[in-house]
Amino acid sequence: MSVLEIRKYPAKVLKQKAAPVTAIDAELQRLIDDMTETMYAAPGVGLAAPQVGVSKRLAVIDISTKGAKMPLLVLINPVFLQREGAIEFEEGCLSLPEYTAKVERAEKVAVRFYDRSGKEIELEADGLLAVALQHEIDHLDGYLIIDRISPIKREFFKKKFAKARKTGK
Repeated sequence: MSVLEIRKYPAKVLKQKAAPVTAIDAELQRLIDDMTETMYAAPGVGLAAPQVGVSKRLAVIDISTKGAKMPLLVLINPVFLQREGAIEFEEGCLSLPEYTAKVERAEKVAVRFYDRSGKEIELEADGLLAVALQHEIDHLDGYLIIDRISPIKREFFKKKFAKARKTGK
């Protein structure tokens, strides 16, 4: 296993819709292991394949690092079955270091995906897990948290980002 480079905004791969996984093979298993190690090293509660430069519909989530008791989730080709309610949650992103934003998400979700062995899973979630699922699936669809905030806040972020890039801070 190895720690992979996390792509940062404005990397193009972060804005592209990821391609479906077509084979659960040794190469994919290695990518899952590397993504898991990368997520823990960052540290984060989730990581999507586009964040490590791979445009595949694959994500890993482990919210147990935030106190919840839950095993590592490996999501291959996840799709939402249902979303309901609304919750505002302060989110960060490994591809937007040192930036957080309040993002409105569905309070409860139901998701269908395949696990690393190819078994189809349906999962209902609320709270932090529901937020993490939505955040990571957003990455697979080419969205970042800055795409989920108001246009005014997004412009403020972009100006601050451009200034930091110029000054190197």
